[in-house]
Amino acid sequence: MAVEQTDSTQPLNGNLLIKLLAFTLILSSMSATVFNIVLPEIRVDYDLSVAQVSWVSTSYLLIYAVGSVLYGKLLDRYQAKNLITFGLLVFASGSLLGLFAGSYAFVLMARILQAVGAAVIPALAMLIPVRFFPPERRGHALGISATGLALGNAVGPIVSSLLVSFVHWRWLFAIPLLILITLPYYRKYLNTEIRAGGSIDWLGGGLLAGTVALLLLAITQSNRWLGAGSALLLLGFSLRIRMASDPFVSRALMKDRVYLTGLTIAALVMSVSYALPFLTPQLLSDINQLEPGWVGFVMVPGACVSAYLGRKVGKLADTKGNSFVYHTASLLLFSCFLLLSLFIGSPAVIIGFIFTLGNVGQMFMQIALSNTISRSIPKDQIGVGMGLMTLCNFLAGAISTGIYGKIMDDGADVSWIPWHSNEASYVFSNLYLVLAIIHVGILLLYRRVFVSRKKADAAAQVMGRQ
Repeated sequence: MAVEQTDSTQPLNGNLLIKLLAFTLILSSMSATVFNIVLPEIRVDYDLSVAQVSWVSTSYLLIYAVGSVLYGKLLDRYQAKNLITFGLLVFASGSLLGLFAGSYAFVLMARILQAVGAAVIPALAMLIPVRFFPPERRGHALGISATGLALGNAVGPIVSSLLVSFVHWRWLFAIPLLILITLPYYRKYLNTEIRAGGSIDWLGGGLLAGTVALLLLAITQSNRWLGAGSALLLLGFSLRIRMASDPFVSRALMKDRVYLTGLTIAALVMSVSYALPFLTPQLLSDINQLEPGWVGFVMVPGACVSAYLGRKVGKLADTKGNSFVYHTASLLLFSCFLLLSLFIGSPAVIIGFIFTLGNVGQMFMQIALSNTISRSIPKDQIGVGMGLMTLCNFLAGAISTGIYGKIMDDGADVSWIPWHSNEASYVFSNLYLVLAIIHVGILLLYRRVFVSRKKADAAAQVMGRQ
C-alpha cells in the first residue's frame, strides 16, 4: 500500500517544482517538434522515401503516447524522483546518440530513446500540480505548466530554423541535453513522498500499450488489419480489467461516469483543436500563397500570447472557477472557427489574429479540463487517471488529423458561406463552420455533466445544513 508523507515544506517545494516543470516542458515540447522542418534534409542525406523518413516523427509519437500512461501508473506506485531520474537520463542518452549518429538507423534509435525518456514528462506535468497544490491553487500551477508548453511550441520552430541555418541538423539533438540541468533539483525537491512499490498489472499495461500502438499505426499507415488487431487487444484489456484482482486501471475509475465524460469531452475538444495547427498552415499556403517561413511567422504570435497569459488564466481558474474558464475557452474557440469560416481569403494578418484567438482558447481549455478532471480522480489513481487523459488527447489528435486530411483531399463543390468565390477555399470554410457548431455541442455536454452536477452538489449541501 502506498503511503504519502506531507510536511510544511510541500508548498515551498510545489512552487519550486512547478517552475522547474515549466522549463522542462519548454525543452521537451521543442524536442518533439524541431525535427519536423528538417525531415526533407534527413530524407536527402540518407536517400529515404517519404514513408521511411516519417518514422522520425511517428516513432516518437507512438512511444510518447503509450509511455505517458505507463509512467502515470508507475508514479502511483514508485517514487517520482527515481522515475524522473530514469526518464531524463534516457532522454539525454538518446539525444547524445543522435548527435553523433552516422546512419539513419542510429537517428531512428536516438528518437526512440528520446521518446522513452521524455514520456515521463507529461505524466509528471499532471502529477506535480495535483500532488503539490491544493484544489484552490491548482489552476495557478496548471497555468504555469501551460506557459512552459506554449513557450516551447513558440520558440521551437524559430530555434530549429536558426540552428540549421548555421550547423548540421544533427545539432538539434543537442538542445534536449540542457534538460539535465533540472535533474539535481528534481532529486532534491521531489523527496517529500515515500511510496511503496507494490505490484503492477503488467499484462493489463501491455494490452493497453499494444492497443494504442496498433491504433496509431493503423491510422498513420491506413492499415485495416492493424486496426482490427487494436480492437482485439482492446477487448483483451477490457476483460483484464474485469478479471485482475488489481488491474492496471481500476474498475472504479472505469465506472466513474463523471471521469469518463470528462475524458470524452477532452478528446472531443482536442479533436477539434487539432484543426488549428493542422489546417491553418495549409490555408495560409494554399489560399494566401505564403512561403513556409512566413507561415510560421504568422502562427508564432498565437503561441507567444498563450505563453504570456498562461499564469493569468491559471489564477483565473482559482478565483472564478473552472466553469468560467471553460466557457471563456469555448467562446474563444467558437469565435475562432466561425471567423475563419466567414473570412477565408482575408489578409494573413487577419488570419493570424483569428488564429491567436483559437490558440488562447486552447490554452484556456487545457487548464479548465485538466483542473476539472483531476478533481474527479481518487488520490491513489492520479497518475494513471491523468495519464489516460494525455493518452486520449494523443489518440484524438491522430484520428482527427487523419479525418481532416481525407476531407481536404476530397475537397468541396460548394461553399456554405455565399460570398466565397475561390473554389479552393470552399473546403476550408465549410470545415471550419462544422467545427464551430461541434464546439457548441461539446459545451452543452460539459454543462449537462459538470455545471448541473455542481448545482446539484450545492443544493445537497444546503439541504444537509437544514
